Amino acid sequence: MAFCTDIDIVSCYGQLCRHFTLISLSFFFFSSLVFSFYMLRMEVIVKISLDEFLFWFADCYDPLDPNGNISVTFDVNQWTDTGYVARVTIQNYYQYRHVDEPGWKIGWTWAQKEIILSMSGAFATEQGNCTGYRINAHCCKKDPVIVDLMPDAPWENMTEGCCRGGLVSAYAINPAKSFSSFEITVGNLGSKSSEQAPQNLTLLAPGPGYTCGLLEDADPTVSSAIGGRRQVQVFKTWKSTCTYSTFLANKAPVCCVSLSTFYNPTITPCRKCSCGCREADQTAVSCIRQGLPLSQSNFVNSLDIVQCTDHMCPIRVHWHVKNNYMDHWRVKLTVSNYNYKRNYSDWNVVVQHPGFSQKATTYSFNSSVLPSVGFAVGSVSTEILLEKDLKTFTYRNGWGFPRKLYFNGEECEMPLPDTFPMLPNASSSNPQPTNCLLLFLFLIYLTLSPAAS
Repeated sequence: MAFCTDIDIVSCYGQLCRHFTLISLSFFFFSSLVFSFYMLRMEVIVKISLDEFLFWFADCYDPLDPNGNISVTFDVNQWTDTGYVARVTIQNYYQYRHVDEPGWKIGWTWAQKEIILSMSGAFATEQGNCTGYRINAHCCKKDPVIVDLMPDAPWENMTEGCCRGGLVSAYAINPAKSFSSFEITVGNLGSKSSEQAPQNLTLLAPGPGYTCGLLEDADPTVSSAIGGRRQVQVFKTWKSTCTYSTFLANKAPVCCVSLSTFYNPTITPCRKCSCGCREADQTAVSCIRQGLPLSQSNFVNSLDIVQCTDHMCPIRVHWHVKNNYMDHWRVKLTVSNYNYKRNYSDWNVVVQHPGFSQKATTYSFNSSVLPSVGFAVGSVSTEILLEKDLKTFTYRNGWGFPRKLYFNGEECEMPLPDTFPMLPNASSSNPQPTNCLLLFLFLIYLTLSPAAS
C-alpha cells in the first residue's frame, strides 16, 4: 500500500492542462468558422480533422505519473580493435506501469557498418547474413531486434540484471526489479572509424505505445567498486528517454468500472461499449459467449479474446460501498478478468478519491492470482476500511465513488455521474465536501506468479 501526499500539485497541473485545452478548443472553433467562411467564398472545400487536434492536447500531461518514462542507456566500458563492449540498461521510471508478458523488445539501426559479435543477457531475434564477415557473429543485421533471456538460460549466457523474460516491475512497486540489462560486443568498425550512437531506437514494452528520443551523449555513468571505496567511470554513455502514450498503445480503453452501494439497490454497470463493441457481422467471432463451448483452436492467433459482455473489456473493476459506521466506512473492491487468454501477474490498481486523505486499511485479496482458467471468469476482491473526516464526509452526489481508477497504469472507463447509485432523498445529513478537496491516490498491488492455465 502506498499514499501520494503531493497529489494536489499534480491535480493542479492536470486542471491547468484541461483549462488550456478548453481555451484552445474555443479558439480553434472560432478560427475554423472564420476560416471556413473565407474558404467557402473562394469555393474551396477544406476538411479539418478535430480528432487530430484533440489528440495532441489530450495527451499533453499525465497527472497520475508526470515524471514517468523508460530510459535506455548504452555504457561503453571497453574498447576493442574493431569496436567496443557496452552494457545496455532499460530502466523503468514509471510508478505504476510495468512491462508485462511477453516482455520488452528493443531495436535500433546502426549508424555505420557495425555488427554484433557476441551478447550476454539477451539475444538478437535474427542473425542476418554474415557470409561476408568470415566470422561467426551473433547478428549482422543493420536493424537488430533484441529480447531478454528467460530465467532458465544457461549461466554462462547470463549477466547482471538480465534474464527475467523481459518483465520489468514498476518503479514504485519493486525498484530492485525495475530495470533490465545486457552486454553487447560490437565490431566491424575499423581502426579509423569513430564510434557513433545507434539510431532510430524503438521499444515495445510489450506492445506499442512508446516513443523514444535520440540516443545522445550523456555524462559517463559512474559506479562504485571495492565495497563503495572506489568510483569507476565508463568511457562513453549514450542515453535515450522513451515515453508512453495511451492513444498510441490502445484504440480503446482496456478496463471499466461498475458501482454499487448498500443504500441503493441499483447497480451501475460499466458503460456500454466501454472497450469497443461487438462485431456487427454475426459470423465474425470477436468474443466468447458465456457457457458456449468453443474450441481454443479458434483463437490460437488472437492475443486477447474476451467474454461477450455489454462493455467488452478484458478487465472490470467493481467498487461497492459496503458498510457505514460511526467513524469509518467500508468498501469492497473486486477485479474481474474477462480475458480468456491471459493471466495477469504483478498487476496493480490505483484509486483516486478524497477519502484516502484519512487512514485506510486494506485487507488481503481473497485470492493470490487474477486468473483466466478455461471458460470461467477469474476475479479477486479485497475490502478497504477508511476513517471518516466528519467535516467533509458524505454519501451525497456520488461522493463515495472514485474520481478516477487505473489498472496497470491505464485509466479505466468510468460510468457517467448521472448514472451513479444515488442516496435516497430523505437520507443523510452529512455535510457536503468542499470544492477545494485534495485528491489522494491509493495504490493496491500484488506481486504474483502467473496462474496455471
